[in-house]
Amino acid sequence: MGEPGDYEAQTDQVIANCLAVLEAAGAQPGDVVRSVIYVVSSESAVLAAVWERLNSSPLAPAFSTASTLLGVNALGFGGQLVEVDLTAALS
Repeated sequence: MGEPGDYEAQTDQVIANCLAVLEAAGAQPGDVVRSVIYVVSSESAVLAAVWERLNSSPLAPAFSTASTLLGVNALGFGGQLVEVDLTAALS
């Protein structure tokens, strides 16, 4: 997951995890209908960098629908900086 405080490495790991979970469910990023991105930071530059990295990745189509980017004080695990919550619609 990279060095402590490494937003890029954690974002890349989150992208890989999301793609794996979507694939396991028989879904693709384009099937996502809602996303919420949590980033441990209140700095606009950090939030923007995570958003840009997500939107420059193979997961990018997931963020073309209802998406929320939130700066938060903490996440569930020590050292965790980025979390993505996706909802996909399958037929």
